[in-house]
Amino acid sequence: MRRRNSGFLSFLKGIFFLGVPQEVQSSTLDCSAISNSSIPLIKIPLIEQKNQQHRMRSQITSNMMMSSGVMVARTYVYDWLILMVIVVIGSLLHLIHPFYRFVGKDMMTNLKYPLKSNTVPFWAVPTYALLLPMVIFVVMYLRRRDIYDLHHALLGLFYSASVTTVITNAIKLAVGRPRPDFFWRCFPDGKDVYDQLGNVICHGKRSVIDEGHKSFPSGHTSWSFTGLGFLSLYLAGKIKAFDRKGHVAKLCIIFLPLLVASLVGISRVDDYWHHWQDVFAGGLLGITVAGLCYLQFFPPPYHAQGWGPYAYFEELELSRNAQAANAADVPDAQAMETQNESHLDEQSGIGCMGLTLSPTPDQSPQDMESGGR
Repeated sequence: MRRRNSGFLSFLKGIFFLGVPQEVQSSTLDCSAISNSSIPLIKIPLIEQKNQQHRMRSQITSNMMMSSGVMVARTYVYDWLILMVIVVIGSLLHLIHPFYRFVGKDMMTNLKYPLKSNTVPFWAVPTYALLLPMVIFVVMYLRRRDIYDLHHALLGLFYSASVTTVITNAIKLAVGRPRPDFFWRCFPDGKDVYDQLGNVICHGKRSVIDEGHKSFPSGHTSWSFTGLGFLSLYLAGKIKAFDRKGHVAKLCIIFLPLLVASLVGISRVDDYWHHWQDVFAGGLLGITVAGLCYLQFFPPPYHAQGWGPYAYFEELELSRNAQAANAADVPDAQAMETQNESHLDEQSGIGCMGLTLSPTPDQSPQDMESGGR
């Protein structure tokens, strides 16, 4: 009986330890026996490699918007340089004398309006046409944290103002139309003098006379419509004024900047600094340049994506593609990991808890019954 029990124990011993390496047989039957085996040396690097790739791509995607400020500055560096050139050109145009158009005695009938000061001073124009939109752009940036929106809005506004300035001043110098108050600029004492051809011989201050030949088009009006017109388009896109939901109250926000620009143009006629044609041409010029510069960076306000710049949606599409690539790599990594585990288990013969029931070819049932003696 004792011998039979000894054989049975040997049989169980043969089953549990059959095919297990000698170093595993000498240890206790727990998971610590295989914790330092060759499995983790292969499995962990695979997992760490995939996790590192996933973290790297996620970090790139998350840092796109954070580091986009430097990227935007590098991408549009030439645009800013050209903008500076345009600003310099606009400044140099102020040094050129305008064309002195022929002004006869019979033409003075419509040029004898009194010489008045400006209702809207020159320094106020960049305040409401540039600084006010810039403040609104910054407020929108603080809400959405979109560097593309802030950069493109500022660049578009500056281009709109600078291009309008160059075009307006160039036309002023080339046309040389006299202002409605030209008589008092030319003859401050009220005594008009003409040459033998009937042209005026002004004896007023040179700078005042030069300014009197810059009536067409209105610079106040063109600047007002280019700055506030750009702001109106910007607000129309942000509030989705043309989303086909019938919120007519949104139009009041859009019309408000245009109303201010219109009132500025009317003040130029009331101050006798411009003819109505000058104001009309200046407003048309300003709003046209503003629209072209705005559409260079933003979709039309009636577009479904009119609330953001083109670059924002391009960056968003790149981020989505990166996320889709990361999601596609995860199943591949899991499949490769499972395949490597199965292949390793087949080679080592180690199953759950480091045990296997697979018999070895060189051991017969008789050896198993006798305890492998």
